Amino acid sequence: MTLAQLAPNAAPARGGLLFDGAEWDFATVQRVYAAIERIGCDELGLDVFPNQIEIISAEQMLDAYCSVGMPLMYAHWSYGKRFVRDEALYRRGYQALAYEIVINSNPCISYCMEENTMAMQTLVIAHAAFGHNHFFKNNYLFQQWTDPAGILDYLDFAKRYVASCEERHGLEAVETTLDAAHALMGQGVFRYRRAAKLKLGDYERRLRERQEREAQDYCDLWRTVPGGAPTPEGTISEEEARERKRRLRLPEENLLYFLEKNSPTLRNWQRELLRIVRNLAQYFYPQRQTKLMNEGCATFVHYTIVNRLYDQGLISEGALMEILHSHANVVAQFDFDDPRYGGINPYALGFAMMQDIQRICVSPTEEDREWFPGIAGRQEWPAVMRDVWANYRDESFVRQFLSPHLMRKLRLFALSDKASESSYRVEAIHDAEGYRRVRSALADSYDVGEGEPDIQVVDVDLLGDRELVLRHATRKGVGLAEAGREATLRHVRRLWGYEVRLEDAPSAPGS
Repeated sequence: MTLAQLAPNAAPARGGLLFDGAEWDFATVQRVYAAIERIGCDELGLDVFPNQIEIISAEQMLDAYCSVGMPLMYAHWSYGKRFVRDEALYRRGYQALAYEIVINSNPCISYCMEENTMAMQTLVIAHAAFGHNHFFKNNYLFQQWTDPAGILDYLDFAKRYVASCEERHGLEAVETTLDAAHALMGQGVFRYRRAAKLKLGDYERRLRERQEREAQDYCDLWRTVPGGAPTPEGTISEEEARERKRRLRLPEENLLYFLEKNSPTLRNWQRELLRIVRNLAQYFYPQRQTKLMNEGCATFVHYTIVNRLYDQGLISEGALMEILHSHANVVAQFDFDDPRYGGINPYALGFAMMQDIQRICVSPTEEDREWFPGIAGRQEWPAVMRDVWANYRDESFVRQFLSPHLMRKLRLFALSDKASESSYRVEAIHDAEGYRRVRSALADSYDVGEGEPDIQVVDVDLLGDRELVLRHATRKGVGLAEAGREATLRHVRRLWGYEVRLEDAPSAPGS
């Protein structure tokens, strides 16, 4: 059931409350949505896509989990495998489900669990339909790299196209190509150059036009026309080889793009499958760079909105306590020596930094004025928050806004872990000498490029055996794991059709 189908003018609950009790209905959801919208848009100044809220079952939520959180996802055996595993864990009580999933689309789609209480529906609507929605619409990375208006049409096209390929070319052939493309998804994005914004909704029309041109240009009679002396298959002149290399514009960072455009063995339908996987990888790339900020923004928004609802007498103490109990679980950060520690919780750090920015704006200390002269004392903190959400990614956000106050509060410290040393060494702590080093080390950990191998296509032997040469630029002397290296090369060879060689380039100075 979508929000558009909800009753627009429902009577308030007892005592002026938006709801009373755990049970929900669509009229109550509509009433709560209107109250959240008023606070979010009028008081916080949020700018959101139109919302479409879907109430779904646990099985539907599992299905959304397994298809990378996207509706209309094309079929692949790995999604079914994940569904069976996650369903078994959920039924046995070993794994919980998210309260919501939100899609970066226009309209913005939020999936809410039908098992949620009304208090939890209030929380997740504020979190997803307004917090995440505003971030998707306004952050510069999403504006540059994604096309929310076209993603649903493109997914529908991709699903139908993959199904038609399976019918025409066989399930095994399609899944073999998709397996290889999925394995290379991490190396299937443009990272460093500004690509044209994806207009995903136009892909089906462009594909149809391309196929029509190929059909018009093809004439089977040309096979029977006598020609000159045949040349050995695959041989070209040195001049043509130089011209082809020039057109390849090497080095190329996007392996899927290079293989899609230049593989000598792929057929047209296989190239289209690579293009589908590559477009989806690029679509998710901003989310990988903004996990901390995105969740911090949504958590801060839902926390602010539900407290304002309580202050205005629209939700009860019991509802607020239920919401805050869930909120506390989400932002829990365990100490490094706690058995439950699993790294820094992005919800915890993101929310803490958003609250700290609000504090710096409203009641700054002298230390804050020294570190953050641009925002310290600015009483219009919602405007500051909107600017931060729009213009930073995780790495630059931490590097710019992590304060000494918060480093002391979270008791952050930096460890040195070098292969040449037999033990860890505490490199910096939360004191006057260590603030900048701790902040820099934490910011570096959120740089997506630091955690992924830098592999580029650097050469191809067009005159000989068509061997493809890849080069891996090592960072800090760290190479690739041998097992993963060989498995990945097998997928590249499958798509290229000839031998592939991977070289290790020496570390750059200072890396």
